[in-house]
Amino acid sequence: MPHLTGLRVTHSAIHGYGVITTRRFAKGELVLEGDGVLYREDDEFDDTYALVLPGWGADGGDDPDAPAVYYDLIDQTRWINHSCEPNTEIDSRYDHERGALRAWWVATRDLEPGEELTYDYAFVGALAQPCACGAAACRGLIVDADPEELAAVPEELRGHLRLAAGRAA
Repeated sequence: MPHLTGLRVTHSAIHGYGVITTRRFAKGELVLEGDGVLYREDDEFDDTYALVLPGWGADGGDDPDAPAVYYDLIDQTRWINHSCEPNTEIDSRYDHERGALRAWWVATRDLEPGEELTYDYAFVGALAQPCACGAAACRGLIVDADPEELAAVPEELRGHLRLAAGRAA
């Protein structure tokens, strides 16, 4: 795997391994692109490190009517951990010329050297898991804050939810 410029994989304070910055990244700056293998919903594969992304239209942009796709990360991006207060966000687009999906992470605020990269995994409610991100606004579960997804959280996990007043409930 190619080295990630300005980044390093290390042990994480959040969970297992993580990716930290070794240089400053400005808000809005492309931090890195991920590489992976594309799967459809009915394909059999281990989705542990897969991004669930919207399907795409003829222009390569998101199409809400297209079935979701799974992009199984095969590079160092698989070690970017979840946070309820993430410092990056993912964007993706199907590149028809390359015949491949592209996924990339962009800084949502200025990042200083030594910061661990995070993004919001926003799991669907039925797949929610306890969260250990440690953020001040931690939801207690790795779950999309959309009210419909929160309603789908299994009963045995609902006690983990910590939602501040005024946030989705």
